Amino acid sequence: MLSPLFALLLAGVPQAASTPAAAPAPAPTRVAIETTAGRIVIELARAQAPITTANFLRYVDGKRLNGTNFYRSVKVAPGFGFVQFGIRNEPKRILPPIKHEPTTQTGLKHLDGTISIARLAPGSARGDFTIMVGDQPSLDADPTKPGDNLGYAAFGQVVEGKEVIARILDTATDPNAGPFKGEMLAKPVQITSAARMK
Repeated sequence: MLSPLFALLLAGVPQAASTPAAAPAPAPTRVAIETTAGRIVIELARAQAPITTANFLRYVDGKRLNGTNFYRSVKVAPGFGFVQFGIRNEPKRILPPIKHEPTTQTGLKHLDGTISIARLAPGSARGDFTIMVGDQPSLDADPTKPGDNLGYAAFGQVVEGKEVIARILDTATDPNAGPFKGEMLAKPVQITSAARMK
């Protein structure tokens, strides 16, 4: 039994407020891209790059990527470069451009397997995307550089199917086709479907 003096002292001590339990982290959003070369699964960094991931999901949910292609392979060295896919400004698929989210803002990096959005000027990105093969810090924003130093907007990571990306990187290109001579795939790899995973 507590003495009256000890009980009085306890009564004067502020009690720690009970803190509510932290809400569980939301389940990661993953997108499965089925291609004629195999399956690729991408986990989106929605918390870090909300604008770019929302844009990608609009293309996915609207089935705007279904029937498009991986059409470009930029192979700088064996096992190093990037591949590109998307709508290629097809009028029936295109959505408005989005605000640029540089890596200095999101904290993301262009590492092996990172998905990023293609652009011309900052704020011009729409529905074409690149996937890195090998780490490519030169694509990150770098405020110390002159001119347009905002880099590209990374927004997720391949978590399944890196071997598919490697195969696409090694696909033969046409030396004369398209705006990027020597980088356009002679036989583009079709995307049969792109959908959120349950």
